[in-house]
Amino acid sequence: MIIRPRPHGWQLLYILRGSIVPAIAPKVLAIGALAVAVAAFERYWHPFGRDGVTVVPFTLLGLVLSIFLSFRNSACHERWWEGRKQWGQLVIESRSFAREAAALLARQPALQARTSHLLIGFAHALAARLRGGDEAAATAPWLAPDQAPVLERRNLPDGVLAQLGRELAVPLHAGQLDPYLYAQFETRLHAMSGVQAACERIAGTPLPFAYTLLLHRCAWLFCVLLPFGLAGALGWATPVVSMLLAYAFFGLDQLGEEMEEPFGLEPNDLPLDAMVRTIEIDVLDALGHRPLPEPLQPQGYLLH
Repeated sequence: MIIRPRPHGWQLLYILRGSIVPAIAPKVLAIGALAVAVAAFERYWHPFGRDGVTVVPFTLLGLVLSIFLSFRNSACHERWWEGRKQWGQLVIESRSFAREAAALLARQPALQARTSHLLIGFAHALAARLRGGDEAAATAPWLAPDQAPVLERRNLPDGVLAQLGRELAVPLHAGQLDPYLYAQFETRLHAMSGVQAACERIAGTPLPFAYTLLLHRCAWLFCVLLPFGLAGALGWATPVVSMLLAYAFFGLDQLGEEMEEPFGLEPNDLPLDAMVRTIEIDVLDALGHRPLPEPLQPQGYLLH
């Protein structure tokens, strides 16, 4: 995620870090080169007559395309925002679990530490799963040696939650944990399982491919044909106008594509590593660990 102060004045013209420009620059330059060629051809040979081609069809196509892009970007932002809300809920549940463990398992510090470390391991496992990373490598540092069999689970985050339930069931069966208090912990585990399922739904259900393909094709079609409609009226100004419009349409298309997959590694995706570190800090703080890890900070305005 890009974290930087809001630009003002002349900064709007030259800021690249956090901008969509680097991703779409080749496309915009290609449209600019085409527009130069079309403007030169129109200037010397007038293949479409002195009056050129009317821009009315391009106005209608541009209007329709902008509406489609608006709908798609709204849907993509909704996916991005839902992903952020789910991870915010995971932070809440993790803090609540750590607080309850500190209060209800105070006489069993070993169990409190084991369950709290499993909680951190769940956050690491879920982040790795959503990004297609190595779930076992991310989770292993937070498991006790006798908990290592969990790493063999196909769905590792769910396996960690199952192990958490088994750890809490030991004092329950021994009569050291009231069933009502165990139910409190189980409520937290159920909520975290719901967060995992919601994130998996977002990651595993992209927008319909046909819809995305239609927008890609229409954006390219509009930007490629636009210079032919502008050359007769604008002459050598055609490349400037064509590149500005290409920047707008390709930029919106690219931004929607990045937000469509909120758990990826693009600059505008969610900072899962930073949120996992937040959970790690809060849970270790509840255990009384010192020193605590430092929160992740943006590097070059980019927070992972």
